[in-house]
Amino acid sequence: MTDTEPVTEEEMRAWAREYAEKNGFRLNPDETQLATVLRGLARTKAKFGQRYCPCRLRSGDPEKDKAIICPCIYHKDEIEKEGSCHCNLYFRK
Repeated sequence: MTDTEPVTEEEMRAWAREYAEKNGFRLNPDETQLATVLRGLARTKAKFGQRYCPCRLRSGDPEKDKAIICPCIYHKDEIEKEGSCHCNLYFRK
């Protein structure tokens, strides 16, 4: 873990906001849902050392679980097709 990696909910929010802006997305406008996802990301980062999506199950195999490190490999397709990613962190603008 490096000093620049987000760990707290507020650091995670800043990281997620920056990623959203760079990629043409927006964060979930529902503050309650957004805070829940950010809290989950901060917890998985603190516990496992990675921002594992709190809405997906980890297998325990670090190689397989790379796919669900936020932003997961599925998020762009989900946003394009459904308007948001699975955990409702990122939304289409």
